[in-house]
Amino acid sequence: MTARTVTVSSAFGALGGSIGPAVADRLGLPFVDRAIPDAVATEIGCSLAEALEHDDRAETGLGRLLAGAARLPNVSIGGMDVYAPDRPRLVPEEEFVEHTERVIRKVAEEGAVVLGRAAAVVLGDDPQSFHVRLDGPRARRLAQVAAEFGVEGRTAERMLDDNDRARTAYVKHFYRVDPASPWLYHLVLDSTRLPQAACVDLIVRATQAV
Repeated sequence: MTARTVTVSSAFGALGGSIGPAVADRLGLPFVDRAIPDAVATEIGCSLAEALEHDDRAETGLGRLLAGAARLPNVSIGGMDVYAPDRPRLVPEEEFVEHTERVIRKVAEEGAVVLGRAAAVVLGDDPQSFHVRLDGPRARRLAQVAAEFGVEGRTAERMLDDNDRARTAYVKHFYRVDPASPWLYHLVLDSTRLPQAACVDLIVRATQAV
């Protein structure tokens, strides 16, 4: 039996944006990433720009707002410091997350490879979903950030720290779990040590074995 849906959680610099599509291609499944905020915007009836502001993988998304908590005015929510926006939201963040979960469950019914957005938590009770975590030591992830984005030094460190903080904050804020916890996943890989092709092969073989 092959898992119907594969979720990929990736630390920044762990190549989730490259490994996810490659896994989808090998399994003959659609790769779902940018389509999620577009579908959420359609469901709610708002602009794509507003949907992206709440999306954890968008450059200007909710994750970026949460990541800025250390540098911007903030409040404490559930024991975690969170940036308080200085302008009103037309749609509450919780509603965007609710619709995002709905979109994830909908695509999972047909089968897909889903990147990010706490999909492993959203589909945690789905027996036909297989959950993968890509991670690696900070130094090696920094090297991959430098290679992928053409940055180095403090710029690379800032990108990595901001993205790590953002993605962790998103999952902890809405789901009260640590996205790096191995108990959320069936397979955890150090994609900074293993070649990309090996990571793809391991994930595909694992999903076909369950």
